[in-house]
This record gives sequence, C-alpha cells and structure tokens, in this order.
Amino acid sequence: MSSERAPRVPTDLDLALDGGALTAQLVDFPSESGNEQPLADAVERALRALPHLRVDRMGNNVVARTELGRAERVVLAGHLDTVPIADNVPSRVEGERLYGCGTSDMKSGVAVQLRLAATLPAPNRDLTFVFYDCEEVDAGRNGLGHLVTQHPDWLAADFAVLLEGTEGFVEGGCQGTMRIRITLSGTRAHAARSWLGDNAIHHAAEVLGRLAAYRPRRVEIDGLEYREGLNAVDIRGGVAGNVIPDECVVVVNFRYAPDRSPADAEAHLREVFAGFPVEVTDSSPGALPGLDRPAAKDFLAATGGAARAKFGWTDVARFSALGVPAVNFGPGDPNMAHKRDEYCDLPVIGEVERKLAAWLTD
Repeated sequence: MSSERAPRVPTDLDLALDGGALTAQLVDFPSESGNEQPLADAVERALRALPHLRVDRMGNNVVARTELGRAERVVLAGHLDTVPIADNVPSRVEGERLYGCGTSDMKSGVAVQLRLAATLPAPNRDLTFVFYDCEEVDAGRNGLGHLVTQHPDWLAADFAVLLEGTEGFVEGGCQGTMRIRITLSGTRAHAARSWLGDNAIHHAAEVLGRLAAYRPRRVEIDGLEYREGLNAVDIRGGVAGNVIPDECVVVVNFRYAPDRSPADAEAHLREVFAGFPVEVTDSSPGALPGLDRPAAKDFLAATGGAARAKFGWTDVARFSALGVPAVNFGPGDPNMAHKRDEYCDLPVIGEVERKLAAWLTD
C-alpha cells in the first residue's frame, strides 16, 4: 500500500485488494451518517458481481446471502456510516497503521466482510452479510433497526458477528443501558429568608447518598463476567445566586448485565430510589452472548478460545431481540473511535479475516 493520499474519491470497490488496502478505499468514500448512498451503491455493485450471492437492498442497507442449504446460518454485520469527518480523509498509512475517519469504527470491519463475501463462495455455513446505515446517530435512524422491523427474515440466523472494533478479541453480547430522571421539588424563596423556602438541591443529597452506597452486581454469563454500574451523569438546579431553588433534576445511568430485561432494570431502579419520582428517559436492552450455542463454541475455538464481556451497548442487542445470539469481533480499536487521529493496525485486519475464514472453511 502507498502512503500517499488518494487523489480522488473512488467510484467502485476492488474486492481483490487485501483487507488493509480495501479499508483505505472504504475510508476514501466519505460516508457520514445520512450520506451513505454513494458507498452503499458501490457495496451493492460489488456484491451483485458475485454470482454466489443473492443481494437485497432497502434504502442504504444492503444484505447479501449465500443459499447453499447448510445446517447453520451466520450473519456478519457492519455499519457503513462514520461520524463527521475531521480533516482525516483521505486515508494515509504510517508504518503498520492506517489513519482516517472510520478506520476503526468501522470500515476495517466492513472490509473484512467484503473480503469474505468475495473469497468464500462455498463456506461451511450459509452466510448473510449485512451493511447498514445511520449507526452513529439516534437510534430511530439506525438502518439495522429498520431491517429488524421491516425485514426480520433477512436477518434470520443461528449466530451473528458484529464486526465493530474489538482489537481482534471476542466480546460476548452487550450490556443494557437505561437513563432515568429524578425530579426533586422544593419551595422557592429569597436566599436571605431561606427558612421560608425548601431547597430542592438539598433533597438531592439523599439520591446521591444512595448512589454512593450502591454496590453494583457482578454476574457471570456463559463464563463472562459483566460488571453493572449505577451513576449520576447529570445534575441541574438553581435559579439565581439569591434564590432558594424549587427544583433539582438528577439524571442517572444504569448499565446492567444482559440477564436483566428492561422491565427488570426499571423495577430495580424504582426499588433503589423508592420514595422518589423516577422517569425513564432512555432504554436499550442488553444481549446475551449465547456462547453455549454450537456455532458460538466453534467460533471461539477458531478465534483463540477466549472471550470477554462487552460492557458497552452495541447493535448485537438487535440480533438478541430476534433470538439470534451475537458477539462483537472486529479489527478496529474502540479506543480510537471518533478521534481526529483515528487509526487501525493493519496486521489486525488480516488476522481477523484469517480467523473468520478458517472458522467458515474448516
């Protein structure tokens, strides 16, 4: 690969390139959330040129599948969009690192998907390749979410791999997340006559005290330890420097293990904050890793036999909602996601591709 910057935006993808070079080509396709169409068009063209795949499209979401009648079907999924470009396109190579917007999140994973689609015409499992839009923006625009509601049959499978960046480690399932708002009320008064009022900010002391005393669970699922967390993430109150405030709002985020449902999580929060008004403002369920499934066991064996829990939330939860166990496994470095100097280590791209290819051909 050349370290020189690409002189122009490509119009087509070359699936004969190695994973690193293909990642660079993908990065050189600007595809900020909401502007994925040129890249989605190129992905569709490249996949339709492969005779062993059936290709469907909905909006800027492209789904390709083998139809070989295998005993198992596996989904390999990745999003096409990136966060806004920060003077980091076109891509560039320095040593063994590829720099550019989306290198880690997650065009290196998409490159691996495309390489496998091109090089495995007869895998040992039927494969479904899912490329979707608008992952980096609000959940209502998420292309995978739209496929779940409008074409769940396109996503039917025994196991799914989301190629989000994990530095080549298997991360099982994901934790759920819930945000609540606790609104504390008081009585407004002049600060010079505070006895005539009731300070709402002072009422937050008990809420914060319960948080400080809270001991989060650690729970093991399929051999993976998930660590829950309950934390205040915002607090607002105050009217003016001479006014006793009559309202204070505390926002709390609960990251919970995937053995809890959203209903379980909400019930737990209402128990923790009994006596206070609890309003759920945001909720996304977790995903069980499903590492006891045959496909998952084979996957772990092929990728080194070890996995770790996913503490954040990812789109594997959408597969879990369909009854499809899923893991995160991709070449990108999640610590570099969204940064101006975002990069991906080139050797890891090849390593992830080799491990997946071995699993799908042995």
